[in-house]
Amino acid sequence: MSRRVLVVDDEKGIREALQQVLEYETIDVQTCPSGGEALRLYGEFRPHLVFLDVKMQGMDGLETLRKLRELDAHAQVVMISGHGTIQTAVEATQLGAYDFLEKPLDTDRILLTLRNALQHVDLESENVRLKAEVHAQYEIVGSSKAIKQVIERIEKVAPTQARVLITGENGTGKELVARAIHALSPRGGGPFVEVNCAAIPSELIESELFGHMKGSFTGAFADRAGKFELADRGTLFLDEVGDMSLSAQAKVLRALEEGVISRVGSGKTLAVDVRVIAATNKDLKAEIAAGRFRDDLLYRLNVVPIEVPPLRARRGDIPQLVQHFVEQLTRRGGLPPKQFAKEAVQRLAAHDWPGNIRELRNAVERLLILAFGPVVKAEEVDRLAGMATAEGGRGTGTADLAAAPWVRAATFEEFKQAAERSFLLAKLKQNDWNVSETARTLEMPRSNLYKKIERYGLTREV
Repeated sequence: MSRRVLVVDDEKGIREALQQVLEYETIDVQTCPSGGEALRLYGEFRPHLVFLDVKMQGMDGLETLRKLRELDAHAQVVMISGHGTIQTAVEATQLGAYDFLEKPLDTDRILLTLRNALQHVDLESENVRLKAEVHAQYEIVGSSKAIKQVIERIEKVAPTQARVLITGENGTGKELVARAIHALSPRGGGPFVEVNCAAIPSELIESELFGHMKGSFTGAFADRAGKFELADRGTLFLDEVGDMSLSAQAKVLRALEEGVISRVGSGKTLAVDVRVIAATNKDLKAEIAAGRFRDDLLYRLNVVPIEVPPLRARRGDIPQLVQHFVEQLTRRGGLPPKQFAKEAVQRLAAHDWPGNIRELRNAVERLLILAFGPVVKAEEVDRLAGMATAEGGRGTGTADLAAAPWVRAATFEEFKQAAERSFLLAKLKQNDWNVSETARTLEMPRSNLYKKIERYGLTREV
């Protein structure tokens, strides 16, 4: 990519010397003698970097810098001056200058500043690109009345400091709601820290949330900050909060009431400034009645409730979601772009999707990989996305059986392991990777399930 640099100085000799040095580095250079002309050229030339003299007739360099930054908040400007003072350098830095060079200009210093400034430009561009990708990844898609009500609630509560409790079935997008609230809040520039309370053993949840001191328990080899500390001045998202142990609930309640925490093994308190957003797929009132959840914690968390509707309650959004996933998967996942026939989308919209958005996304990805040709047809949706089994009552096809990992096993032991791995992975997905819930469903000790997850290298799909 050709790099563009604008040189602004009322001394012709300085302009020509800088131009010669920069063009030797294969930089595309334009020069001008005044701040007014620099402002006009900037919009046309769109330079990556500006070398700007401080002392010029008419509009001086600092005023030009101020106007450039108003024109483009990301403008990269290096100030140059033959009368440099600390006060001028400080003022230029406060106005957003990247660096400050004194005359007479040294070629080596110019080239070093040039390379560092262009690297900074590249990093900023990459940061903007990554932020755009993250925004697209966590975008809430849909125009149905149900999802519009959720978005309206998000927009109302986000600018406040109120705690939010997000409820909904597995896979409905509760994390997306939490991230949207954070992004639209005054804390949007701070950290967003997520804790899956169901995926952490009860004996470790307090350490995970509040941190621990070296030697406070077996395996505590060093001091460690907890999630509350890491989320200071940002947002802490407590996912599956209904699975948190009662002892951890008591500490969370104290943190919410007093704004202080203490690490495991320490008597010292730490002040934290954290906004807590919680989510659950459980009926917390029923959990309170069963003695598994504190009612006072519910009252603290449930300042503003947001219920995320299941996909079957917003079928009209499915065509938009399919298109969104196709664009996302082909752009970032490297999959070949394909269109979905109208009848194929109608098949997808007619399905109940017990796994909600996560299940739909997986189905779209499967169809992009396995469907033949540039257009996904309705019969391929039936065959590859499980619609026929769910709606038509037809069983698994021969091709699907042939693809099953246990069929390819060479020995009976390999067959058992492959079957157990597939079974556990399916159950974990079914329970949105809530390990406690999966263990209860399987009537298996949670410690055994953790061992099997580690043994088979099971990981949650992102």
